[in-house]
Amino acid sequence: MQRRIYGLETEFGIIWTPDGPRGKTLTVQNAVMYLFREIVAGRMYPDVFLENGARFYQDIGCHPEYATPECDDVAELVAHDKAGERIITRLASTAERRMRNDGFYGRISIFKNNLDTPGNTYGCHENYLMERHVNFRQLAAQLIPFFVTRQIFAGAGKIKPSHRGFYAISQRAEHIREEISIATTTARGIINTRDEPHADREKYRRLHVIVGDSNMSEFSTFLKVGTTGIILRMIEDNFIPQRFALRDPVKAIRQISNDTTCTHQIELENGKRLSAVQLQWQYLQCAKRYLEQAESDSTTGQVMARWEYVLTCLEKDPMQLERELDWVIKWRWLQTYVAKRSLNWDSPEVRLLDLKYHNVRTEASLYYTLENRDEVERIVNNEQIHHAEHFPPERTRAKFRGKFIKKVNEGKVLCGVNWSYIQLYEPYQILYLSTDPFKPEFEEASRTIYSI
Repeated sequence: MQRRIYGLETEFGIIWTPDGPRGKTLTVQNAVMYLFREIVAGRMYPDVFLENGARFYQDIGCHPEYATPECDDVAELVAHDKAGERIITRLASTAERRMRNDGFYGRISIFKNNLDTPGNTYGCHENYLMERHVNFRQLAAQLIPFFVTRQIFAGAGKIKPSHRGFYAISQRAEHIREEISIATTTARGIINTRDEPHADREKYRRLHVIVGDSNMSEFSTFLKVGTTGIILRMIEDNFIPQRFALRDPVKAIRQISNDTTCTHQIELENGKRLSAVQLQWQYLQCAKRYLEQAESDSTTGQVMARWEYVLTCLEKDPMQLERELDWVIKWRWLQTYVAKRSLNWDSPEVRLLDLKYHNVRTEASLYYTLENRDEVERIVNNEQIHHAEHFPPERTRAKFRGKFIKKVNEGKVLCGVNWSYIQLYEPYQILYLSTDPFKPEFEEASRTIYSI
């Protein structure tokens, strides 16, 4: 499958901070409800599709969650992922004004990370449309070593208790409990069996990936999703001849996360020992051979070039990637901060800076401070992100959905919306079912839209 549907689901962390003596107490649950009030008026539960084709809703644990619309281009996915940050930031500002009118003075802080203060984890989930013919066990066997080692360029980084070392590459790694988790359980696996394709089930499956971190860096997101897409193409075409199976993947994912030098070697089932960088090099070399005989495009070329560049730097000195990778960007800044102030690594100031990196409100965010100084690499520009806030992708089913949502918001139609259908209520009583996520237009549906 050269053309693929990609999607990201991000659960955001929320903190409500009262403003001095004027600030009345407010639970996080109520703060989240204020956050949704502008866009879910009259609904029993905060869950709504937006004009850009995305879904915004409250997940378990009072986490607002933004699911991007279906994208068939990785750079476009990056723009829509960043659009989610802008949308939730805008809603937070509106919510604070409503709160003040009700006597609640304070601020909503929003974090794109994977850990709350007590150490509970929440997710960033990746979704990839795949060809149905691939055997799931084969898929898992070839993907697990890739996901275990991918964190060296996809990790978001975190401060750890000092007795276990100061810093880890990944926020999710230590919370992974098994290789394959069943969709109906709460256990976290490297691969998840959840399979709701929102498409023709005979042709497609949806690979639901829960092992990754939430990334602030556009570069990390682009590389994380882009490399996974290339690996999936090779698996679908049965092109990966090597056996990369690990002796103990759950143990390996934690060991790699705890080694910021990226030199720790993990054991393969065949007895060999390789570092995460060395194993990623083998996947990259395999991808090069594959693309010599398979169709490619400019985006694939960009992914391959960045993949090779990152592995080269990680092999020499990971700190060279202080503009590109989340875990390195943050680690460099934390080291400088600690040294200048002679702080302990477990001090509250350091933990606050760690959290501040992930704040999506630009005026309070370490990451966006660096972006405004042109100290991080970009994949998309602000104009592309602004467009993604308001408009769906042009080449996928999201375009069809976005048109209807716009009519809903204009008050011209009542309808029920989901990923794969739109149901118009009175007086139309029409159900449009879309099992092809690559199809942006439906002639009959378009006629209905233009007649409203």
